[in-house]
Parts: sequence; structure tokens; C-alpha cells
Amino acid sequence: MAEQNNAASSGKSRREQLADRLGQEGLMPLLGHVGELRKRIIWILVVLILGMIAGLSLAKPAYDFLMSQEPAVNLTVHTFSLWDGVGIYMKFALVMALLITLPFTFFQLWAFVKPALAVHEQKATLKYVPFALIMLLIGLAFSYFVVFPMAYYFTTTVSRNLDLVETFGVIQYFTFMFNIIIPISLLFELPIVIMFLTKLRILNPLRLRKMRRFAYFLLIAAAALITPPDIVSDILVAIPLIILYEFSVFLSARVYREQLKREAEFEAQYEGR
Repeated sequence: MAEQNNAASSGKSRREQLADRLGQEGLMPLLGHVGELRKRIIWILVVLILGMIAGLSLAKPAYDFLMSQEPAVNLTVHTFSLWDGVGIYMKFALVMALLITLPFTFFQLWAFVKPALAVHEQKATLKYVPFALIMLLIGLAFSYFVVFPMAYYFTTTVSRNLDLVETFGVIQYFTFMFNIIIPISLLFELPIVIMFLTKLRILNPLRLRKMRRFAYFLLIAAAALITPPDIVSDILVAIPLIILYEFSVFLSARVYREQLKREAEFEAQYEGR
């Protein structure tokens, strides 16, 4: 019998033998998941590149709009390199591409885990995709209209107290702005991410409550890194982030209760048969 199996296997190509072996060991599903994940990542990169192309055409209007708002409206910005103009276009293109790509990334993540979800879970998790864009826009508004002016006026006040001549480079100005608004905007995705992970049963409110002290520490540290080095700015940013975390725990608890309720109904229906 062993000789027949060897003879049969010898008639197959090495690739076919490897496929048989992987199938016997239960690794083919894993390779299928890896291939599916690679396809999703490729689509995300394609959308990111297309978003950057679209962002290049929108960079000038966005630049003009931001320069017409406080505090930039009263500034004279300078260029210190021949590449600064190109750098501004690329920065704006990247930020706009991120705005477009982030909801699409959530959709691709949903599509990747969709086969493992029940029908009602597929519909419930798909609803998170538009909310990801809404939370991103709220984070952008908060960081641009609240946090960024605080950071700007703090740094300029310190410079004037030292009798320094303020000469702003356009790259330095927008790098300073984007380094503030992008991290805060991404942190505003926390409730959506936690609800999604709760739906996938990776997180639950019990675990989140146990992690509360550690989460608070990380959020306060993030606020300290993003904002100017003064306690008032740190508190004004840390408090909304902590509220976001508690709101995330609340939403996770709602999702978790619905899961337990569905499981109880299923078990009652199953035992009644």
C-alpha cells in the first residue's frame, strides 16, 4: 500500500504534492486567508495612490483656504528650499489621500472578516464604515479649531518673550499643523475600532475596564506629545481623549449585551427543540 502511495505521489508535480500535503495538514485555509489579506492590502494601496493623485489637484484650493484662516491669515510664510513648493503639494496630497483611504480601509477590513461573521453581524459591522469618516471629520475639526491654535499661540508667545524674530517657513508651518491634527484625528477613531473589535469578540467591556488605567496613561502621554509643553494644553486634549475612551467602553458594553442576548435566545431556542 505504501509503495502504491509513493508511486501515485511520484506521478504528481512537486507543486501538486505540496498542495496535497498542505491540505492534509490543514494549512490551505491559512494560505487562502493570507492571499485574501494581500488582495485587500493591494486595493488599499491602489486607493491611496489614486487619492494622492486627486489630492494633487485639490492641494492648491486647500492651501489657499487654510492660509485665509486664523492664524495663518496674518502670517507671511517663506520658502527656504527649491523643493518646498513640491513638498507642500505632496503633504496636502497625502493628507487628502488618508481622508479618502481610511473609510475604504475599514470597508476592506470588514470584507476580510465578513466570511467569519453571521448575517446579522455582517450588517451591523458594515454600519461602522460611514461612522469612521464622521469620527475622522470630528477629530479634524477639534484638532484644527481647538488644539492647533492653542499650540500655535503658546509657541509664538514663548518666542516673543525671548525677543526672537519670527520667520515662518511654509514647510515648517504645515508640518507643525499636520503633526498635531493627524494623530488627534486618528485617535477619534477609537470608538469605532473598539466597537468593531467587540463585534469580532476580540475585545469586551470587562477587558476594557481592566485596561482603564493603562489606557488613561497612554492617552495622557499621547496628549503630552501632541500638545505644547504646558499643563493647560495637556489637560484640554487629554480630557476629550479620556471621554472618548469611556464612550468607547459604553458602546462596547451595548454591543456585548446584544451578543449575550442573542446567545441566550439561541440557547433557549435550541434547548426547546
